[in-house]
Amino acid sequence: MSEVLSSAEAFDERVHTRTAHVGIVGLGYAGLPLAMVFAEAGFAVTGVDLSEPRVQAVQERRSYLVDVPAERYETLNGRLNATTDYAAVRELDALTICVPTPLSKTRTPDISFIVSAAESVAQNLRPGQLVMLQSTTYPGTTEEIVLPILERSGGKVGEDFFLGYAPERVDPGNKRYSIRNTPKLVAGVTPECLRRTELLYRQVVENVIPVSSPMVAETAKLHENTFRAVNIALANELALMCDRLGISAWEVIDAASSKPFGFLPHYPGPGLGGDCIPVVPHFLAWRLREYGYSAQLIASAHEINASMPLHVVQRISDALNDAGKPIRGSRLLLLGMAYKADVHDTRESPSLEVLRQLEARGADVRYCDPWVPQLDLDGKRHSGVEWNTDEVRAADCVVVLTPHRQFLQTPLWDEADLIVDTRNVVPPGPGVRSI
Repeated sequence: MSEVLSSAEAFDERVHTRTAHVGIVGLGYAGLPLAMVFAEAGFAVTGVDLSEPRVQAVQERRSYLVDVPAERYETLNGRLNATTDYAAVRELDALTICVPTPLSKTRTPDISFIVSAAESVAQNLRPGQLVMLQSTTYPGTTEEIVLPILERSGGKVGEDFFLGYAPERVDPGNKRYSIRNTPKLVAGVTPECLRRTELLYRQVVENVIPVSSPMVAETAKLHENTFRAVNIALANELALMCDRLGISAWEVIDAASSKPFGFLPHYPGPGLGGDCIPVVPHFLAWRLREYGYSAQLIASAHEINASMPLHVVQRISDALNDAGKPIRGSRLLLLGMAYKADVHDTRESPSLEVLRQLEARGADVRYCDPWVPQLDLDGKRHSGVEWNTDEVRAADCVVVLTPHRQFLQTPLWDEADLIVDTRNVVPPGPGVRSI
């Protein structure tokens, strides 16, 4: 007991004095911003990533994420470094695993990256180390998957090493909410695991909220994203219904938003994108099937959201047909391949499915995206075109999929013969169709 107390006192002192060495495993959209925040707070930070280009970019202080511009490195005084070698884990006081958790082709959770990272950490685990999982995953992963892997090192959780879960709440491109001012959920396998996890994150996050168990924190993260997915599905279904009623879904939503309580507006679009909202509700549904429960609302929401790219294609076809043109051979200009405005990220972007379906129908498709200059889709390389008058005038139809700032600040809508607007950003006009 006295040995644990001594270890706790030493850990607390290193954290409070910013002399603790912090590690981040996985330097992607969640990991690199977290590494940056700890380094900005004064900690020595080592990032571990198997991607040589990412590691080299960090070492050379180059930006590859919109939320981590190169100028942020200038204030760090060399406190952030990166490596591909997991041996660096042996030098860390605490580390957070931030690796991806994609869906498999059968829409089940793929936790192979978590397993691989945990195994590599376990091989280099040192006494007293705090390991935290941040990856979005199904309820039970921390205690049922990560914990047994770490215990193979011969240590006991809560005494020889400490394990916590602290889900990410990153919103790429958000200018208002960052890691620092977004409340952070934390949990621990034991009370001491929770205390250490909470203490460390209080150094870099303004509001840290402890919960009773890792499973609560894991489920809370999934519920956050499921809430978004289900309400976006409702907005998308409203758009489908309003199309048949001949009224604007956006006007209906804005009217409903005038109610000062009991309503939170969500808006329709071409579908869902990103690595969380289209993906993680399936983690919850998959896990609950093991308990004999069918998450019907999640399944229905997925069906509606997944159908939206085909609905967009049908709207394009209908608009061209009304103009006396077939979709085959028509020149189409798609605006935006990223899943949201002003980011590079194309993961799960509905724009990709729109592009795929239009090409399958024989359309001559071009795309414009200032954030995605090139794109590989189904083994074919696509290169973006410039946002200019010539491209807009040459298109039989312009399709607004992602409302990048460049399109809105330099509007060329008057140059287009026909526009299908999935984001309600184009002023109404005779040649403008919404979804």
